[in-house]
Amino acid sequence: MRGHALMLEPLSSDIIKTEVIEILSSIIISLIVIGVLVIVHEFGHFIVAKKSGIWVEEFAVGMGKKLCSKQIGETEYSLRLFPLGGFCRLHGETEDGEITERSFLSKSVWVRMAVMAAGPLMNFLLAIVLIFGLSASGYIIQPKIAAVLDNSPAQEIGLQEGDEIYRINGERIHIYDEMQSFMLQNGDAPIRLEIKRDGQIYAYELTPQYSEETQTYLVGFTPTIVNGLFADKVEGYDTATVGQTIYYSYYAMCNYIQMTAEGLVRVFTFQASPDEYGGPISIVKIVGDSYESGLSYSFAAAIQNVVYLSAVLSANLGVLNLFPIPGLDGGRILLLLIEIFRRKPMQPETEGRILFGGFMFLIGFMAFVMYTDIMKIL
Repeated sequence: MRGHALMLEPLSSDIIKTEVIEILSSIIISLIVIGVLVIVHEFGHFIVAKKSGIWVEEFAVGMGKKLCSKQIGETEYSLRLFPLGGFCRLHGETEDGEITERSFLSKSVWVRMAVMAAGPLMNFLLAIVLIFGLSASGYIIQPKIAAVLDNSPAQEIGLQEGDEIYRINGERIHIYDEMQSFMLQNGDAPIRLEIKRDGQIYAYELTPQYSEETQTYLVGFTPTIVNGLFADKVEGYDTATVGQTIYYSYYAMCNYIQMTAEGLVRVFTFQASPDEYGGPISIVKIVGDSYESGLSYSFAAAIQNVVYLSAVLSANLGVLNLFPIPGLDGGRILLLLIEIFRRKPMQPETEGRILFGGFMFLIGFMAFVMYTDIMKIL
């Protein structure tokens, strides 16, 4: 028994080392991803503020205690302790200090709104760029029928090769991802399907069929696949144009935005299950699992998985920050819209209370999400 135990000990040690390495890799990769998303977001605020003549006092990556910093020109660039956020400190952002011509509050409401919106917009732009890179180096799936499956709803209603999925229940379908998202939510409910054939629109009613293989409800056809711009060419497949790749990238990003917005509404109205959302712990796990899954094929596949998640997370960050919650960019934009409507700024004390209330809500929400993350592990 003693000898058998000694034989198992090195194996257990190797397993523990492997698990530790995987956890550390997941954390490091996640921090890099989050860091890039934060830098891009804050750069949006930074560059628009600079171009508008606003003094950016500090550009910070991370929150909490300052770890290191460097003064370049009039702006201090700093790295802070907690890498889950960042900020641009703008001169004269509140009425506590002196208001000069280079203060945030001295600028028109439209300039201030542009500064607030620039962060989320940069995240959307990053998502498009990342999706473009993935699509150009891989392939694009189009909502166009390449083949109709036997004994499927598509065959029963007479869909044909070359038909383009145009609308589902009145919603315009631009890319195959949109159709997948719709089918995932629709389940087995009947749908009204509009297809484009030879320049004409034809409408059909059908009930999706459940697939044991994919565990989803399907119409029953094989979509058209085209090679990416820079991908290895596969015989029998067309190659996407630059326009098609941009088109796909834009609508893929829009699809992420829609799914994120719908999901956040469910979360904030307490209709979502814990499996539908997560915080930093969940992000680390998802990024790590995706990376390890890709490594089972190749290092390139692992990088592609991480880039894909980065695109999704970038779109998520942009949407979250546009939610009209005081303390987020969307909350500041909402207050500026109220200022436009009232034709005068809000009282500083009132605005301060609103922002403080929003900040406390966000702290409570983050604590709730962290608690949910921990409970998933236990």
